[in-house]
Amino acid sequence: MSIVLGGLHRYPVKSLRGESLASMEVGARGLLYDRHWMLVNEEGRFLTQRELPRMVLVRPQPQESGLVLRAPGMSDLQVQADSDEQLQVHIWRDLCTARVMSLAADQWLSDFLGVACQLVYLPDGQVRQVDQNYAKIQDQVGFADGFPFLLISRASLDDLNRRMGLSLPMERFRPNLVVEGCEAYAEDGWKRIRIGDLEFRVVKPCSRCVIPTVDQETGQRTGKEPLKTLATYRKQGHQVCFGQNLIHDSRGQLQTGMPVEILE
Repeated sequence: MSIVLGGLHRYPVKSLRGESLASMEVGARGLLYDRHWMLVNEEGRFLTQRELPRMVLVRPQPQESGLVLRAPGMSDLQVQADSDEQLQVHIWRDLCTARVMSLAADQWLSDFLGVACQLVYLPDGQVRQVDQNYAKIQDQVGFADGFPFLLISRASLDDLNRRMGLSLPMERFRPNLVVEGCEAYAEDGWKRIRIGDLEFRVVKPCSRCVIPTVDQETGQRTGKEPLKTLATYRKQGHQVCFGQNLIHDSRGQLQTGMPVEILE
């Protein structure tokens, strides 16, 4: 059985709800509009479902002129960049110069989340470099935690669900690329792959935080799974790992159904 790209997912605003598409453009930072926007608190530090699981209830949809925000009990908001304000924002150990998107978006999001926050984006002229312990000097990323792509095989999730006796959806783990047709955890042994015409370096296992414990439909934490089970067989040092981080070598187009070739 051949290995194929079974799913493509992007997350336009970091830690808000993601979206699945049949095809997506790959640019310098990864999938177009993936983690292009981010929420920050009053100190300019990034916000995620780790602190605010309710964030996943907000559904952003990118458009040519900005994006639309949707959430339960809220009127849809069409957001356009209408501010010239620049802001120094913190994401993990990185300090980036971002642009404030819209005062209307800030108010809408603050009202829904119950926390004062701002919606910012990473302008095209700003470069956030990928960790040089794993990357080439030219590699860059948007507001993702550290790498442009996260890949998980369908078989790996099936195995985890079997061990737990549950049926957690792939959305819990927020991958960009879902591959089908390989054995469980086969991705752990890959170093370079090709999907369509694009080549990727498989650079680092993905260490997991508490976000996979958040039900992506309700915005509620559901307990200790899947981390409890993962810790019994997927622990590396003090971290629990599931999935692999990838860096792309070129730009182009990805489409579900494309063959996945293991180069090394």
